[in-house]
Amino acid sequence: MSGITAIILTYNEELHLGRCIASLTPICDRICIIDSFSTDRTIEIAKGLGAEVYQNSWENNYAAQLNWGIRQINAKTDWTIRIDADEYLSPELINELKNKLTSIPKDVSGIELTRKVLFKGKWIRFGGFYPIHLLRIWRSGQGICESRLMDEHMILSGGKILRLQENLIDENLNSMHWWVNKHNNYARREAADILNQEFSFVETTDLADVEVGKQAASKRKVKNNLYNKLPLGLRSLLYFCFRFFLQLGFLDHPKVWIFHFMQGFWYRLLVDINVYEAKTACQGDVFRLREYVRNVWKIKI
Repeated sequence: MSGITAIILTYNEELHLGRCIASLTPICDRICIIDSFSTDRTIEIAKGLGAEVYQNSWENNYAAQLNWGIRQINAKTDWTIRIDADEYLSPELINELKNKLTSIPKDVSGIELTRKVLFKGKWIRFGGFYPIHLLRIWRSGQGICESRLMDEHMILSGGKILRLQENLIDENLNSMHWWVNKHNNYARREAADILNQEFSFVETTDLADVEVGKQAASKRKVKNNLYNKLPLGLRSLLYFCFRFFLQLGFLDHPKVWIFHFMQGFWYRLLVDINVYEAKTACQGDVFRLREYVRNVWKIKI
């Protein structure tokens, strides 16, 4: 089969990394870890399982870290796959890749995978969370992460996109305390991204102008043209109601209701609070907002 190089960004991922690498080993020629100077056993586990390790300081910018990693590994295999440490390939997806990768037409440069998210061991089946199609595999040298502060997608320099049928599993095993801390950081990054749309701190990519998954482009369009134009605070409540009732999130397991509330309302409200606080502190001054994002939120822009 065509060779594959895997790239995984890590920071203190000892809980998940072994599972992730084990799922990649049957199909990958190289597995490359881009680590942000972990303090747990992440590096030990990676090297013990034969992965290559590169380290680079985290500057609170996922796209910058991933693109640094893509440049460093300089993949020579036909394909590159990006995967998070708390994700893994299902056995069915492994077999599908083995059976189909060598016969993919030359005009196809990217492959979408279908992500299946589990929360506390339960599948998040409703609320718009399945199926989620993500461009995760690309012909080496033809994919890069778009330059955004949040909600980053892989984009292609050209070629068509093909979608596989089987699932990429996303199952984070950390506690809710960890989840809340992670999303506190996400909320600032997303708030910075929203402010950037209004005040143009950094140049971003219009997904309509590049090769990217149709689902990603459609969601971005709705978010920019509808959601972000609604009043702060109210939009988070409306989004939760849409997701929980109209998109049938209430049909999920009661454990998953926690996720729908926290990710669909609490997190979205936290983003809005951050946007409000930044605008209030800087009184709409573009220079002060840029410095606020850099120095208070510690986000590289």
